[in-house]
Formats: sequence, structure tokens, C-alpha cells
Amino acid sequence: MAAEAFVNQLNVQIGNEFAAHQQYVACAVYFDQQTMQQTAQLFFDQAAEERSHAMMMVRYLLDADAEVRIPALPAPVCDFADVVAPIALALEQEKRVTAQINELTAIARRENDFASDQFMQWFIKEQVEEVSTMSDLLAVAKRSAHDVEQIEDYVQREHVAEGVDPTAPRIAGV
Repeated sequence: MAAEAFVNQLNVQIGNEFAAHQQYVACAVYFDQQTMQQTAQLFFDQAAEERSHAMMMVRYLLDADAEVRIPALPAPVCDFADVVAPIALALEQEKRVTAQINELTAIARRENDFASDQFMQWFIKEQVEEVSTMSDLLAVAKRSAHDVEQIEDYVQREHVAEGVDPTAPRIAGV
């Protein structure tokens, strides 16, 4: 059985992951409206990934016979000053999620909840990748804000859809 403190915080994190999903959708819509199809698709893909993260957490709680609570979400930011702003927002979001994931791991360890600690290890690895992806994209966007085609070329070249990670936790509903 998962520790109560971990379950409570994982339920909060489910909301954080769904909020990240919504924010990525809002960013994707913005890029789509700017006719930046490659960047829009990257953000739509990121949105789907965040939803999957939330559903992995739901599945873990279901498997642990723990209560699942799906919280209400704040509205995402939908208005952006330029093509750099949504990427900067995404990077800050990923840094915030990294801190949240680290805190969840710390709770599991404090509570001697070894199964939950092990569950969180995949998310720690994932957050390293997420921060790196958005950090690199932000650097390119800042350099190329005057020529969005350079951003589009970078996204097309660097962000090829990856296959399913066999080490990823199971997703509820799949």
C-alpha cells in the first residue's frame, strides 16, 4: 500500500499533469494559428505526453488500491506576445514539474514507500529529457524569432516521434 502522504501528493500531481496538458494544447493552438505546423505538432505531442503522465499516475493509484481524486484545473495561458513566449512558459512549466516530481520522490523515501519511490524513477528520467528539449527549443527560438522558418526547420529536424518506452509505467485506459 502506498503511503498516505505520497497518495495525497500524487493526486495533486495528477492535476498538475492535466494542467500541463492543457497548457501545451494552448501553446499548440497558438503555433497552429501562426502557421507554424511543426512547432504546433510538437506541442500537441507534448500535450498528449502530459496526459499520459497523469494517466500513469492514475493507474499507479488504482493498482495500489489508493483513492484517486481528479482536481479542477486553472485555465491555461492562451495569449502570447511572440513565438518565444510559449516556449519560455513551457520551459518554466517543465522546471516546476521537475521540482514537483523530486518532492514526490522525497515523500516516498521519507515514508519508506519503496514501491512509490521506484515508480517515480521513470518520471525523474523523463523530466531531464523534458527540460532539455524545451531549453534547446527556447535557445533556437530566441536566436530565430525574426525567422520562424528556422524554428520550424529545427523542430522538424530534431523532434522525430519516438517509439513507446518499454520502461514507462502503464497508462490507465490503454
